[in-house]
Amino acid sequence: MQTLSENKCFGGIQGVYSHASEACGCDMTFGLFLPEQAAEGPVPILWYLSGLTCTHENAMVKAGAQCWAAQHGVALVFPDTSPRGAGVANDEAYDLGQGAGFYVNATEKPWAANYKMWDYVTEELPALVTANFTVEEERQGITGHSMGGHGALTMAMRLPGRFRSVSALAPIANPTQSDWGRKQFTAYLGPDEALWAQHDAALLMRRLGFDGPVLIDQGSKDQFLEQLKPESLAYAMTERRQQGIFRMQSGYDHSYFFVSTFIGDHIAFHAEALYRD
Repeated sequence: MQTLSENKCFGGIQGVYSHASEACGCDMTFGLFLPEQAAEGPVPILWYLSGLTCTHENAMVKAGAQCWAAQHGVALVFPDTSPRGAGVANDEAYDLGQGAGFYVNATEKPWAANYKMWDYVTEELPALVTANFTVEEERQGITGHSMGGHGALTMAMRLPGRFRSVSALAPIANPTQSDWGRKQFTAYLGPDEALWAQHDAALLMRRLGFDGPVLIDQGSKDQFLEQLKPESLAYAMTERRQQGIFRMQSGYDHSYFFVSTFIGDHIAFHAEALYRD
């Protein structure tokens, strides 16, 4: 692992690191904020998964999350959204290829060689982070925005016991029925829609639910509501009687102005679960 930068931030350290990824077959970069409490002992982890076109840097710079994480004594991990590099398959469209990994393990050519983002985020990167930083493996939460909200929800539901809490900001909630899903799942996973269903938050909520608290925020003026399909997730949570909160925030769009407005609520929500005995 190589340290690209480390900056003091709200008493803690905001670092950026790179490493050779076995899962993705290329070098990967991630951000990690460690609050000052980590100097005294391990702190809980909150994973933040970003959306389409983003790198590790978008939320790290734009969300204002470090202020709240420092206050609550929580580490923040900002993974990249896809494998990258000259030898990694790509597409001219912004919603496929580099920057658009959709947090799945691709099985179809040419994507299968590198696009193993499920394994990267759920196995390889957690092992690296817990081995090299002062964090608690037993206390983890996960959140994300848009495509990252999709990833956070699907990982939380499919990995019972891994995360104490899950939240999402404007998640792609029902990708098997959306242009942000059907296109990518066809490319990465092939035509078998049974495989797609394993990566659809609304379908997983109906089938599995989550064994902890859930928080969803969605802007009412989000320009991508047709692709996000938040109502499908809200219905599924209601049908399952899922412990959780779904909030439609009046007037907010899909941007980081929306994310930065509510990220403090989300970190406080996770901190409550992460520090509960």
